[in-house]
Amino acid sequence: MVTTQAGAKLIGDPYDAGCATRRILDRIGDRWTVLIVGVLGDGDARFSELRRRIDGVSQKMLTQTLRGLERDGLVRRTVYPEVPVRVVYGLTEAGRTLLEPLRALQEWSIAHLGDVSASQAAYDRAD
Repeated sequence: MVTTQAGAKLIGDPYDAGCATRRILDRIGDRWTVLIVGVLGDGDARFSELRRRIDGVSQKMLTQTLRGLERDGLVRRTVYPEVPVRVVYGLTEAGRTLLEPLRALQEWSIAHLGDVSASQAAYDRAD
């Protein structure tokens, strides 16, 4: 088992709460991460464009999620010294590797929307 200086496990079992892979799964399984990566898969974007394209995300959640993705090496933040300053977000190479699995999840959710909705309605009626 490999650990960081802080004692966090780096290689191991994602079902173990102390394992670093758990934090990675938490990050990439977050709803805002999925949507941000999806938008950035179309190309770099400014904060305002991300906020406009992701209906329902607050400024606070978008900021927090982008910072986390940048810290994890999945998103790069580029600042252009213009007046006014222009900041653009884009996927790193590691971030681009998430596109295929996240698209598969998106396609699954679209394909199974009717079945899931019917199951939810049946469950709610039985309550």
